[in-house]
Amino acid sequence: MENLKLCESDYRFMSVIWDNEPVASGKLVELCKERLGWKKPTTYTTLRKLCEKGFAQNVDTIVTSTVPREDVQTFASEHFVEHTFEGSLPKFLVSFLGEKKLSKKEAEELKKLIDDHKE
Repeated sequence: MENLKLCESDYRFMSVIWDNEPVASGKLVELCKERLGWKKPTTYTTLRKLCEKGFAQNVDTIVTSTVPREDVQTFASEHFVEHTFEGSLPKFLVSFLGEKKLSKKEAEELKKLIDDHKE
């Protein structure tokens, strides 16, 4: 998979786009001011940077994503498990769950996911 890594602020910015696309660039400035507390230059600088990286496009002042949110989330989660838990999903789950208890419904959902993804 290509590098779909985004820093926290870029991910939050892309979330504004994903949640509102297609969005006029002027409206995007307003949304970023409301949701992120950003000024207009910050929004346009970040938009330009993410367009150059291939995450978004701005055509005739209409902004859309070029990479689905799910692809970015998948890349980030795989990268995290690989680098933090030596690629071990069981180690990740043990760490993530800690002392938490799963509800019966959550346990059933996890069992179904595991069954659906078995080789």
